[in-house]
Amino acid sequence: MLISVVCFSVMNLVVKYLPHIPATELVLFRSLVSVILSLIMIRQKGLKPFGNNKLWLIIRGVAGVIALTSFFYTLQKMPIGPALTIQYLSPIFTAIFAVFILQERMRVVQWLYFLVAFAGIALIKGFDKNTSMLLLGLGIVSAIFSGIAYNAIRKLKDSDHPIVVVFYFPLIATPIMAVVSLFYWVTPVGIDWLLLILMGVLTQIAQLNMTKAYQIAPVGKVAPLNYIGVLVAIGFDVSLFGVSYHIITLVGIAMVVVGVVLNMLHKSSAKPIL
Repeated sequence: MLISVVCFSVMNLVVKYLPHIPATELVLFRSLVSVILSLIMIRQKGLKPFGNNKLWLIIRGVAGVIALTSFFYTLQKMPIGPALTIQYLSPIFTAIFAVFILQERMRVVQWLYFLVAFAGIALIKGFDKNTSMLLLGLGIVSAIFSGIAYNAIRKLKDSDHPIVVVFYFPLIATPIMAVVSLFYWVTPVGIDWLLLILMGVLTQIAQLNMTKAYQIAPVGKVAPLNYIGVLVAIGFDVSLFGVSYHIITLVGIAMVVVGVVLNMLHKSSAKPIL
């Protein structure tokens, strides 16, 4: 999970340095790199590329495409910290969807933690002038579909190899984003090509390690490590992009992290009751 956090953090920085490339095109290039790397790994391990539980593999792929496209758009238009924080609501939606998809039950106190996290989002919206209702909405859409994707990953833990699970994202994203990008195409120039390749490689490494982490260990033990990325994001904003944070915005970010992490810790340490 730590490897995943580092790779995702640098990937976010790369996306931020490509504001002139449409988000759909970024997803396309990320998918092209990922599909090549995934096929090489699948062949080396002698796996079936199309997997076993195709329904949930497709759901994981489609949900991932929607989540990543929405996130890339918000990442380009907002400081990295708030954009990442809103997307980090995904464990809340993961827990809610798990009630229906994985037949898990939630403790009453978890709803209090959810309220703390959403109150934090309200503070970010109220005191960060870069966070419009549109960007906030897209960030929440990203979190919702990330929650669906994470449940699909857990649903697939006994039927499909992590590499196959990762492969379904570019398998679905590549044709869809190739068509969409035709209408908004911007030709990369110079160092753009290197950054696009780096983005794809970093995301592949991050996705593979994240998938392994969620499949081999309880979510509550590994997911909190993901929130180290918030501190890294704020550091990037301040040191590289000259972003100044209102104290209330920082309080809102902290509330989101605390609410989500407490939810995951309680979920993993106690028998769930409703």
